[in-house]
Amino acid sequence: MGFSFARAAAAVALVAGVVLTPATAASAHPEADRINLYPPVQGSSTWDRFGLSAPASHHIVFGNWGYPNDWSVDIYRNPGATVVSPFGSRTTSGHPVTVTVVTVRPGCATGNLADGGYRIGLEARDNTTGQILARADVMHVTNKPGGIVVGATVGPWTKLGETGRFRYSSCYQVNGDSGAHIHLEVINQHRYSCYVRRAANTALTDQTVIGVAGTHHGAQRQAC
Repeated sequence: MGFSFARAAAAVALVAGVVLTPATAASAHPEADRINLYPPVQGSSTWDRFGLSAPASHHIVFGNWGYPNDWSVDIYRNPGATVVSPFGSRTTSGHPVTVTVVTVRPGCATGNLADGGYRIGLEARDNTTGQILARADVMHVTNKPGGIVVGATVGPWTKLGETGRFRYSSCYQVNGDSGAHIHLEVINQHRYSCYVRRAANTALTDQTVIGVAGTHHGAQRQAC
């Protein structure tokens, strides 16, 4: 999906209602190179079409490294659009980035793909430093190619699957094609990433930066 920045920043998590602070949060961990995040849909798409999924308040469903993800948003596109990685291909310093599939499973708690499609988790690594920068969970994916499996390497335009319509459920409350969307979540390896604040129903393109990983924000749901 274009160029890049980096990400590196997970920290405080909620476990059984208790706030846990990992050792990495207390230590002076240097900020990594940054990587830009782009829409996980090839071509045009729409940010928070109905004003119900702004990252400042949208539900965070998944987690990585034992902590809840940093922020989430719904990116809308009618069924049949190609779903791709949201990570840019290079960091701010120009280091190449490798993106690897780390999760492939039904996204809804029922375990039934008909309720909401696949959750595909991706991990971005700086090839030059070897540092893991961030992860992203791409949810509500259908028609996943056979090669999209845990351990596979994907490029910016590798097809992860397609946008789709699923049956109405608590996991997927959509009544028409205009509501078809990808639920995207992002998490830094160290401290917190950020999203670019936009008005509901904003049109996006392949080159629209929707967030940045590698920033050192101090909490979840932070705007860049």
